[in-house]
Amino acid sequence: MTDSGMQFRNVSRREFLNYVWVGSLAIFMAASGGAMLAFAMPRFKEGEFGGTFTVGTLAEKLPSPDSPPVSYPDLRFWLVNVGPQEAAKGGGKEGLLAAYKVCVHLGCLYAWVDSTVRFECPCHGSKYQEDGTYIEGPAPRDLDRFAVQLVDANGEVVAQTVTDKNSPDYGAPVPIPADTSLTIKVDTGAKIDLGKQYFYRGGPAA
Repeated sequence: MTDSGMQFRNVSRREFLNYVWVGSLAIFMAASGGAMLAFAMPRFKEGEFGGTFTVGTLAEKLPSPDSPPVSYPDLRFWLVNVGPQEAAKGGGKEGLLAAYKVCVHLGCLYAWVDSTVRFECPCHGSKYQEDGTYIEGPAPRDLDRFAVQLVDANGEVVAQTVTDKNSPDYGAPVPIPADTSLTIKVDTGAKIDLGKQYFYRGGPAA
């Protein structure tokens, strides 16, 4: 009997192991819950995939119109300057876009092929125009894009990708201003699914 009048009994080995097991399970569940919460609410630093990446100024990094796209493998996008020739091929608009490097069919990494002047997926043969417009193959739609911003020296956004799905310019290339000192920023956390827009430009109906 203790001073407080409470009596303690001996804990058997089996009970002790049960307590240890329950305690370990509780710790595991708490850790798992914390990991899931951290995954659901990611925080990305500048230049990391999933966050905003500063490419450089238009004067430094802008590809010439209708020239081959520029690869940014660590950030998983192609920087494309869609000129009049490529815009006419895809039935789209001219301007700057960032194409996500993953094929919309089964997630393979597609590549730019100079000899055919288009993107081609080596896994299952899906093909796309330089602006990401579907050409042929098992892919169900155009390539996904990331949101692009053109920012001035004061940090003000001068032009950017339209992310409003109700706008007719949703996901369209960003018109390129004359001011080549503007900085190109790509938000790899803002993926744009163009859906089946190519169906309305003469693609297959099903």
